[in-house]
Amino acid sequence: MLENLDLSLSIPRDEYAAELTRRQVQLRELALQVYARKRSVMIVFEGWDSAGKGGAIKRITEKMDPRGYSVFPISAPTAEEKSRHYLYRFWLRYPEDGQIAIFDRSWYGRVLVERVEGFATPAEWKRAYREINSFERQMRDYGTIVVKFWLHISREEQLRRFEERRATHYKAWKLTEEDWRNREKWPMYEEAVEEMLLKTSTRPAPWTMVEGNDKYFARIKILTRLVEALSSELDYKPADPSFLKDKPVRK
Repeated sequence: MLENLDLSLSIPRDEYAAELTRRQVQLRELALQVYARKRSVMIVFEGWDSAGKGGAIKRITEKMDPRGYSVFPISAPTAEEKSRHYLYRFWLRYPEDGQIAIFDRSWYGRVLVERVEGFATPAEWKRAYREINSFERQMRDYGTIVVKFWLHISREEQLRRFEERRATHYKAWKLTEEDWRNREKWPMYEEAVEEMLLKTSTRPAPWTMVEGNDKYFARIKILTRLVEALSSELDYKPADPSFLKDKPVRK
C-alpha cells in the first residue's frame, strides 16, 4: 500500500497560502457546528518520525476556538496506565459532546512501536486489531466522528529532516536518540504499518494516507479531508471565504 503512494506530489506556495486560509476558515465554521450539534470528533495522527504531524495539527487548530478542542501528544504510558488495559488511557481522553480531540499518536502504538520494540507479546498485538476495530466501532455507533491520518514520507526525506533538525538550534530538541534507533528498524516498522492499514481501515473509520514529502501538500490534503468528512457527517456545507472567491478550489 505504501509503495503505491506518489511522494513527488507537491503544491505551489502561492496556491498553498490561499488554500490553507480557505480550509482553516471552513474548519472554524465546522467546529462551531460540532459544538452546536453536540457531536464529538476524534482526529488521529500516525506516521513516521518527522513526517509532519505536529505541523499539520498546528494548521488545523490555528483559527479554531481553543475552547472547542484538545490536543493529546501520546508518549509512553505511566505506571498506572501500564497496570490497566492499553485502551484505558484513551477512554479517559474521550471528547465530550461538542468537543474535538486530536491525537498526536494514539492507540495504534499497540500494533506499531509496542509490536516492533517487543513491549507487547505477539498474542497481545495480534489481538489488538480486533480490539481497536471494536473500540472505533463503539465510537461511531455513539455518533462520534472519527478521522484517521497516516503521514508517509520516504526514508531519504526523513534523513534530510533529521539532519536539518540537528543543524538548526531551535529544532534540535525535536530529535532524540530514539528517533535514530527507530530509523534503523524502518523495514520492521514498514511491515507493521502495512498490516495496520490493511486490518484497521474499516468502513466506519477508514485511514487517509497522506503523501508527506512535500509538507505543504500534506497539510492541504489533511485539511481538505477534514472539511469533507465534517461536512458530510454534519450535513453542512461551510461557505467559501468571500476574499478567496476568485481563487479556484483545489480538489
